Amino acid sequence: MKKIIALFVILVWSHSNTFAQNDLKIKVLNSASRRPLQNTVFTVNQNAQVVITDTTDTKGNAIIKNLPVGIYTFKIEETDKLTGLDEIINILADKNKERIFLLQDKNVASLDEVIIANEKRQINRTDAQVSSFITRKEIELLPIEGRDITRSLYRLPNLTISTLGYNEAPNVAINGLTGIYTNYLIDGMDNNERFLGNVKFNTPVGFTESVTVLTNNYSAEFGNTSTGIVNLSTRSGSNNFSGEVFYLTRPGKVIDSKSAFAGVDLYGNPVKDGFQRQQLGIGLGGAIKKDKTFYYLNAEQTFDIKDNLLTVPQLGVNETVRGNNSFTYLSGKIDQYWSSRFHSSLRGNVGIFDIEQQGGGLTGGVLFPSAGSTQKNRTYLVGLKNDYKISDRLQAETNFQTSFFRWNYRDNKNFGKPGASVQAPNGTLIASVGPIDYIFDDDEYTNQLQQKFSYQAGKHALKAGVEFTTSDFKLLGAGNSNGFYTVRLTQFQMDSLKALNLGAGFDFDNIPANVEVREYRVDLDQSTFGVRQNVLNVYVEDNIAVNAKLNLSAGLRFDYDNLSKAGSTKGDWNNFGPRTSFNYKIDENNIIRGGYGIFYDKIKYSVTSDNLQFSNNSDNFKRQLAELQRLGILSPTADLNRITHPGNLRAIYNMGSTPAFNQGKTALESQGNRATQSGNAFRIKNPDGYQNPYSHQYTIGYQRKVTEEISFVVDLVASRTNNLYRIKNLNTASSYELDPVTPVVRTQAAANATRPVPISTNSSGQLQATIGGQTFTGIARDVFMTETKGKARYYAANFVLQKSKTSMDKYSYRISYSLSQVKTDAEGINVRATNANDWDAEYAYGDNDRTHVLNALITWYPIRNLTLTPAMLFQSGQPLSRYADATKFGGMSDLNGNGENAYANAGPADYQPGETRNNDRLPSATTFDFSAKYKISINGKPAIEISADIYNLLNTENLSGFNVTKSASNQVQLGPKSSNTFVKRAAAPPRQFQFGVRYIW
Repeated sequence: MKKIIALFVILVWSHSNTFAQNDLKIKVLNSASRRPLQNTVFTVNQNAQVVITDTTDTKGNAIIKNLPVGIYTFKIEETDKLTGLDEIINILADKNKERIFLLQDKNVASLDEVIIANEKRQINRTDAQVSSFITRKEIELLPIEGRDITRSLYRLPNLTISTLGYNEAPNVAINGLTGIYTNYLIDGMDNNERFLGNVKFNTPVGFTESVTVLTNNYSAEFGNTSTGIVNLSTRSGSNNFSGEVFYLTRPGKVIDSKSAFAGVDLYGNPVKDGFQRQQLGIGLGGAIKKDKTFYYLNAEQTFDIKDNLLTVPQLGVNETVRGNNSFTYLSGKIDQYWSSRFHSSLRGNVGIFDIEQQGGGLTGGVLFPSAGSTQKNRTYLVGLKNDYKISDRLQAETNFQTSFFRWNYRDNKNFGKPGASVQAPNGTLIASVGPIDYIFDDDEYTNQLQQKFSYQAGKHALKAGVEFTTSDFKLLGAGNSNGFYTVRLTQFQMDSLKALNLGAGFDFDNIPANVEVREYRVDLDQSTFGVRQNVLNVYVEDNIAVNAKLNLSAGLRFDYDNLSKAGSTKGDWNNFGPRTSFNYKIDENNIIRGGYGIFYDKIKYSVTSDNLQFSNNSDNFKRQLAELQRLGILSPTADLNRITHPGNLRAIYNMGSTPAFNQGKTALESQGNRATQSGNAFRIKNPDGYQNPYSHQYTIGYQRKVTEEISFVVDLVASRTNNLYRIKNLNTASSYELDPVTPVVRTQAAANATRPVPISTNSSGQLQATIGGQTFTGIARDVFMTETKGKARYYAANFVLQKSKTSMDKYSYRISYSLSQVKTDAEGINVRATNANDWDAEYAYGDNDRTHVLNALITWYPIRNLTLTPAMLFQSGQPLSRYADATKFGGMSDLNGNGENAYANAGPADYQPGETRNNDRLPSATTFDFSAKYKISINGKPAIEISADIYNLLNTENLSGFNVTKSASNQVQLGPKSSNTFVKRAAAPPRQFQFGVRYIW
């Protein structure tokens, strides 16, 4: 690493501006007559430093060649006849830019303001990239909840609101796949929590300059995903001292409409009555040294207040338990212009997130505060970017970023003592007290180095680069090493506890010493583990201006991830992804474009981590694996030592072996159980390694500039994704399909006898395997192995109509419609087949499938300084699955006897006999949101902004199309489709309000 950093420093200081370069096409028109303005002198500045001065031709046009990516100011001085202009423009990579500037004739009556046609109303004249771009000004107009940028993304084509695989999962899906496959960037550098794939630092609105979303057929420069990319560009300072101070509030139930169902906070955790949010922050920027050194600082704080109910009538407890969430975002950036050829920027981001699980439940629960916990996430990123011009044709960029992410999922103030589940005399759970039997505390350290070059040679615009990202992980994933008890009270003991009137203060120490212990477990090895992940990317690309009408692009990208080795000795080295596209200009207002590319993803570290944490390397488990080798189920060349790991095991005492309460053996005293402790499932590394997930992406599109303010775009896209993760059970029970007319339930004992290595239960309640006529404990009923053989197919037709506000009207709009379909057999990284590894039966409409999505966003400027933005979202219903109703099968929901019946994404469930996965539909959903913002002028300048946002304005009860975990959603229903039974399990949030005030200078 020291050599890499030293090389990086040499590269930075041995060159003296920018890698990614673009042509900027300029057209200057009279705002009233729309006639071109010839011989108009203009300047393009960057942070008060003149980049170019030029003059328009007889058609009012000018072209600036090789303009680096960045934020610029376009200026035209005022004349006797025409007003001047001073506008911000944002140059992005991989697009040929065109700007239309309107100057107002002083002889024409003045309107409230002069507006230029901004970039997203222009058409792409270079390639076939399917992308969307949102500026800071546009973001500020949207009704965005909690200043969370990601809450604006679902209004873009190919993006939908996602069903969550887990509470904190990304809230949008690209191309129908869960958001953990999306690559999140900040200023073009890594911003992924790399364990599962969420955003590492949630960049707040106040530090965001723009958001670019790439969904299909983008440049070879970008990758590490088989779906799409979300890149946030951060703000920079200028010579002018500017900033903002804001306060934002969600008052909650005092004004919000009521709902019988829970909503979620910004981090995906369920909330209900009593929820409030308070936010405040400050941002400011300016120059440390005029024209040379600039800064921008931002600090934002969010506080959530939430109430749960702790309801245990058996103990006389009925209390409200208040909890709090805290989110702190600190950001800063310094830009240094060493010369006209060399620019550096240093950015730092710090995130401190505390999410409390205070106890109780949304509608009543038995988790007492002593068993409550706090999810504590800590993150920082420090990025240094350097762009420099080596010659007039050759530019380069050298970047380095170091980052840290700690995901402490369940921090409990009582760690260091035992915990317990307390049952009533009839076996009903009435209390969880003390530290829970679960620890997940992951540390991730990541360093990233990028080196990029671009070269202009006549009609060829060449670019090439290399990127290396290395991450070191350390996970403490364990149970309670001080022991965890399951106890059952007598009626007398329960009545005595009730008489004490302990309320929410009931704790482990209050449990009677002579209580009956039903089970005791203790973690055997509370230690950290992890490996290093190295990802290498290399790309080259040529953009060719064949003639005045045709542009071609051809690129090649190579990706390698060392985690693809898994249990093999060789990784996946054949990840070569070609990218090609064409862009043909029929005339000045009509473009046809298309392309094809292969896009490779990195390996999910969580797959590797789970194979370590949930494995076992006991002799008896290896004996079971050897039997699977003999049977031809596991590769005969698999190295059993390489594919297994000690894992986090618990010693479990039950069936007569339980200790007296609080007298259980310690972890050290229980080490003898390691060799003989069986489990429901152990995991192994895949001895054949992994193939990186990848997609074939095809696009064909048409763009039309209807007028200077209106554009119309049609894109047809297809994405065929392969090598998705899924779990194969090497010791699965035999296939068992129930007759829908006369279903016969198979018992677990009968199913276990059909496994390749038969499983039974001994007199102590331990699972045992029969191998060669002998029985062994220390084995697993299920032997799980991740394979990369899943697939997804996404097809979409997207239509987008956009209009800019001009000086001649008072409104702008963006209307988009998508007709799409996604099918998959791999919804998440832990998906398992319902019946005996039958993946053909799992291939169905994806959880995030929507046939129709219509988005309409209109901004109206009725008077000066007032904006009104209504937004409409229509979504056709998501698929739902019909599961077996246990009450119809003698209380049994595990119909095929495989031992699993949880209807969540992470595990198989037994469908209603005769039904298949996702073969039914939820009703469609329509939501209207509204945002109003008014700026109060001070000394002739807007200075104080008052805002009001209303979500679900019409208070519509939508049962589909909102963020919710699969297991809590309406996508889970019981009974046959023909029964027409439907139970409302969840609903989108009711009408809610958000108010804010902002001082701008």
